[in-house]
Amino acid sequence: MEIAAERVVSFHYTLTDDAGEVIDRSPDDRPLSYLHGAGNIVPGLENALTGHVAGDELVVDVEPELGYGAHNPQMVQSVPKQAFQGVDSVRPGMQFRAQTEGGSLLVTVVEVGEDEVRVDGNHPLAGKTLHFDVRIATVRAATDEEKQNGHAIDAG
Repeated sequence: MEIAAERVVSFHYTLTDDAGEVIDRSPDDRPLSYLHGAGNIVPGLENALTGHVAGDELVVDVEPELGYGAHNPQMVQSVPKQAFQGVDSVRPGMQFRAQTEGGSLLVTVVEVGEDEVRVDGNHPLAGKTLHFDVRIATVRAATDEEKQNGHAIDAG
């Protein structure tokens, strides 16, 4: 069965950056499952998987525009250090949920100064080309419940 809309795909992957450093990978015993066509994975990878079948192996390079988007410098801001009251020690790399006019946003601390903290609201992989090494494990028709919910339902 080919990968197409309303099919559940399970695949193993290794994600690396431009330097070949591993960013993420699926556990050996548990492939990632998603509902194809529902926007559950980055568009560039989803597009590349269309038409493939179980057992296929492929390498996919996803440019930022079809991954997590371009890095938006306006999403990097300085906030008063006092906004982190109750946190013992604010350090680069820490992530916090911030309430914005547009709703909740995950921000990452990039720099801690004397009175201010620079945070970045971009996805950590924004602006980066993503390199996926993929092996498709299974492809099956989605259940009515999966189609209604917009995502694969783990049988385990």
